[in-house]
Amino acid sequence: MNTRLPDFTPIVDLTETHDTGPIRHQKPLYVTLTPPCSNGCPAGEDIRGWLGEAQAGRYREAWEVLTAENPMPAVHGRVCYHPCETGCNRGEVDAPVSIHAVERFLGDMATVEGWAFEAVRPPTGRKVLVVGAGPAGLSAAYHLARLGHTVEIREAGPVAGGMMHFGIPAYRMPRAELAQEVARIEALGVKIVTNHKVSDLETEKREGGFDAVFLAIGAGLGKRVDIPARDAARVLDAVNVLHETSEGQPPLLGRRVVVYGGGNTAMDAARTARRLGAAETLIVYRRDRAHMPAHAFEADEALEEGVKIRWLTTIKEISGSELTVERMELDEDGRPRPTGEFDTLSADAVVLALGQQSDSSFLAKVPGIALTPDGAVEIGPDLMTGAQGIFAGGDMVPSQQSVTISVGHGKRAARHIDAWLNGARYTEPEAAGIVTFDKLHLPVYSDADPREQDKLAVERRLGGFSEIVAGLDESQARFEAQRCYSCGDCYECDNCYAACPEDAIIKLGVGRRYEYDYDKCTGCAICFEQCPCHAIEMIPEVAANG
Repeated sequence: MNTRLPDFTPIVDLTETHDTGPIRHQKPLYVTLTPPCSNGCPAGEDIRGWLGEAQAGRYREAWEVLTAENPMPAVHGRVCYHPCETGCNRGEVDAPVSIHAVERFLGDMATVEGWAFEAVRPPTGRKVLVVGAGPAGLSAAYHLARLGHTVEIREAGPVAGGMMHFGIPAYRMPRAELAQEVARIEALGVKIVTNHKVSDLETEKREGGFDAVFLAIGAGLGKRVDIPARDAARVLDAVNVLHETSEGQPPLLGRRVVVYGGGNTAMDAARTARRLGAAETLIVYRRDRAHMPAHAFEADEALEEGVKIRWLTTIKEISGSELTVERMELDEDGRPRPTGEFDTLSADAVVLALGQQSDSSFLAKVPGIALTPDGAVEIGPDLMTGAQGIFAGGDMVPSQQSVTISVGHGKRAARHIDAWLNGARYTEPEAAGIVTFDKLHLPVYSDADPREQDKLAVERRLGGFSEIVAGLDESQARFEAQRCYSCGDCYECDNCYAACPEDAIIKLGVGRRYEYDYDKCTGCAICFEQCPCHAIEMIPEVAANG
């Protein structure tokens, strides 16, 4: 496999003109375009960049490219739902690159090797308060510290991590690996104060001498639903069930547990109930599988572990240990509607997994901050609230909720806060065009199926919370990285150089790529057609005389 090299500035300026006569009406230009993996990454990682380093065995360099955007690769390699892989062009040939598996490998290697973060700017003397040590808060703190600012996180809970610690079961997110990535952020100089709930933001900002604030308290409250109940069985909230289990104080659920909801939290709650001893665990969801918000593999793993799912069903009433449920049907728009057909179920406990919202009531008295009806904080394009110098992100703002989205919010917030502290405005760079599969000029590749991650046998899972999915070893991770096509970026394969009939391409040396001698180039486009990754585009010729 060829390796790709670091990004570069295009050799030729689009405004350059040449006298070419009647022969050439177009000319080639070396470009760097956006691969679909990076385009789909909520954290904005340079995936192509760090895969290129990894496939060459330069793992420290790969980790540095990765963590320039995301400080927690060991976490994301485990819990991210890898939307980057959905658009991977390799999937059109055999299977997408297992990006998450290589990311996890790099994160775990960083811990084994003791790699540390370094600041990219000297101290600025500015102080920033981050409220909440979940994924958004940790990400923002990391990026702000790298930019030279003094950062303190104040966290209401006993440990950092937020929902990564208290909302994601240990069988998906082992606590030791999470703690190690948090410790690396602390070692950069970020101060984390736990068991400190912020209730008076303005006072804490003033007394702490903070120049700016980033709010990232997450969405730790479960949403409720009005279900008539008479002498009901135990009705619990899924967030609390997961939180208490993570604290080592799991609730008593009984033998028969019904989980109400169809998202990833519902799947986690049901699988946790099985590990806590429930003999019968049933998920009740009002729509069908095609419309469930949970990811398909989450439902598959739940079913493997003996969880049952009753689709198109809603709970109408709870009376003692009996639940009255109604069958639903979907209308032409996929929305559930009642049928008037009822059944009875039995349960010792009912766990509600109907979504989360923020406990943001303490912000209602801060001038300028506006809240939505469900407690989310309204922000502008720069993630600033209506109060000057107070920013917000992650699950507590109107957005989809996931660890990776929150980490992306933290990074964006850090850049906007940094600019605001310097009296400037940060502008998001405009992305280059996306390289879709039809733009590639691939040679005949033999299929190279992804390296599969081993899984803990089903019969061994329910005895505890041991991690289910194993990581890749060094040879497997490197092979997986080598499956990347380097879409949209030159990796010096020499195809263009060898194919040019006019000797119009000049090799500049390893790592420097090529340039064109336009006095020789006829615009025949053979180089363009021979470039496997679409790092060359043909552009209209502009005559010197206009």
